[in-house]
Amino acid sequence: MRSRIPRQQAQWPQAQAARGADDDAGLGAELAEVVAGARRRVVRGGDRHIDTAHLLHSLLECDPEVRAAFGQGATVARLLGYLVQRSIGYGLRWQGSVENSGGPPVVEGVTGFSPLAAVCVERARERAVRRGDGAVRGTDLLAALVAEPQARAVEVVRRAGMEPREVVQAVDQGAAG
Repeated sequence: MRSRIPRQQAQWPQAQAARGADDDAGLGAELAEVVAGARRRVVRGGDRHIDTAHLLHSLLECDPEVRAAFGQGATVARLLGYLVQRSIGYGLRWQGSVENSGGPPVVEGVTGFSPLAAVCVERARERAVRRGDGAVRGTDLLAALVAEPQARAVEVVRRAGMEPREVVQAVDQGAAG
């Protein structure tokens, strides 16, 4: 008897775009799970690139420090609710488009990411260096994602009722404390 659940097959453009993204991101072993989760979402959703919303979704699922940056209450649940609905709701308008700020060129050496997500990955690396640590933390990536006004992650954060600058402040206060 055949299963009623269809097998998910990686289609060429999506799988090719996402392949190796966790290796090429240069985020280290700590965030490899985050990037792998984002890559799986790309393939499942039929997207072309890992974007900032994919990264935000994986960060929320994998990193307790990232969840803590959103405070107590229902904010994390709202965020996850919006992110889960991206393929059936408001995120449909993102399909077929590439997330880009229109500003800086694509960061070389980061494959599988949207141009804007690649820039955010680079900013997370820079943030880790400024902090005096070579290892990029989930909170470094979160701060980079929500600091970029054109990021899809920013749209999701705002829909959940938070201002991105408040999230960055929470990350900075958590790093200082």
